Amino acid sequence: MVFDPEIFAQMKESEEVSNQLLAYLQHQSPDILARVAKSASPEIKDIISRNVQGLIGVLPSEEFNVQISTDRENMAGMLASAMMTGYFLRQMEQRMELDHQASQVDSPEGDSPRCD
Repeated sequence: MVFDPEIFAQMKESEEVSNQLLAYLQHQSPDILARVAKSASPEIKDIISRNVQGLIGVLPSEEFNVQISTDRENMAGMLASAMMTGYFLRQMEQRMELDHQASQVDSPEGDSPRCD
């Protein structure tokens, strides 16, 4: 996953930023944004990919000449949905990791349950 910090350059400087998160992102270095974006696991990327494919429909491109058109607002909504899914999945992945670590601490060695 890649986050393009240049997206902020597209905003007019005269526009007032009322979104606190957007203002925060604008003040982060591109390195930090890139590291956070790259932290998504392959599992999260796969789930988001499937989610987006489900939203736009899945037809094999080798058999169909698939073209999708939408307006700016609908595309923004779809991207926002994919982003929120990613944030949610990352939080659940972290929770799963913590649950797994806690279960290893609570149970004797060799008897730890698996979260596969």
